Amino acid sequence: MTEQAERTEPPHRPRPEQPGEPGESPPPRSRSRSVTRPLYELRRWPRSFADRLTAPLPGVRALARLAREGAVRPGAEGLRDTPLLPFVPGPLPAADPSGLAVTWAGHASWVLSIGGLTVLTDPVWSHRILGTPARLTPVGVRWEDLPRVDAVVISHNHFDHLDAPTLRRLPHGTPVFAPAGLGRWFRRRRFSRVTELDWWEGAELPAPGGRRVRFDFVPAHHWSKRTLTDTCRSLWGGWVLTSSSGRSVYFAGDTGYGHWFKEIGRRHPGLDVALLPIGAYEPRWWLGDVHTDPEEAVRAFEDLGARNMAPMHWATFVLSAEPVLEPLTRVRAAWARTGRPRDELWDLPVGGSRVLP
Repeated sequence: MTEQAERTEPPHRPRPEQPGEPGESPPPRSRSRSVTRPLYELRRWPRSFADRLTAPLPGVRALARLAREGAVRPGAEGLRDTPLLPFVPGPLPAADPSGLAVTWAGHASWVLSIGGLTVLTDPVWSHRILGTPARLTPVGVRWEDLPRVDAVVISHNHFDHLDAPTLRRLPHGTPVFAPAGLGRWFRRRRFSRVTELDWWEGAELPAPGGRRVRFDFVPAHHWSKRTLTDTCRSLWGGWVLTSSSGRSVYFAGDTGYGHWFKEIGRRHPGLDVALLPIGAYEPRWWLGDVHTDPEEAVRAFEDLGARNMAPMHWATFVLSAEPVLEPLTRVRAAWARTGRPRDELWDLPVGGSRVLP
């Protein structure tokens, strides 16, 4: 069924220099310049967010070229290294509520421990998603090993980021943070605590011990589509999570390279870790506007001014034509060329974790 986007009154635009609405509390130890919104409010949105695109969507000629060339999956040689893809599942780390822990479950799915909360990003625990072969690696964290999920963040509505079978496993009262226009999708599935945000907006979720975690929605160079008739009917973006103790993590979702990274870094200085996509990039003429390659991901990290980088969006699903192990070798080479300390690149295996105390 086609998802009907809601309308906003008046047409909603980011207000970049507004730190918060009058009478609302400031973000927890954050210098972010974004509007604070209440949790779970019902909002009305424009019918389309196509004016937010930073590159035109492919037209008929591009689709014809893709069909003619057929370069949408790696050949046998590109799949040869599938057994070498890093998969090292381990127990979830016990993170101090004032610290930060990240565990890569695969693709864009992370288990984040921040401010005493457990947060899932773009959770996809399914063995297969629409239109792609089965997973190359198992999920790095068994569902039954998860602690109580305190919140979920969604970057956009593509099937490899918004997985209905996985979300059905969650209690309907789980807080969900979603892009503008996507709330109705969740409410139709009986989720009762849905917070929709526009770019440069944030909301704060209470955490144990009187703490709070702030969820800020930030731009991305991407697009949205889930059916034949809903192109750009909902927004797309990434998330910055900031705890009361000042720990912060940037989850980029799905994005190409562009000007937004420097602006995100300016508004959210001192990010502890940036979770950045490095896969699904070939052919470049087809995917260059919407997916960073490994070198662009490292460049985006430097634009952000973050302290550590954790690659994602590879080693899980076959979505494009590059050899399956190439994203890892290229991101390591690109990192070495920067001269930055090697331990600031968190090139985790699927199932791997890192902790900041």
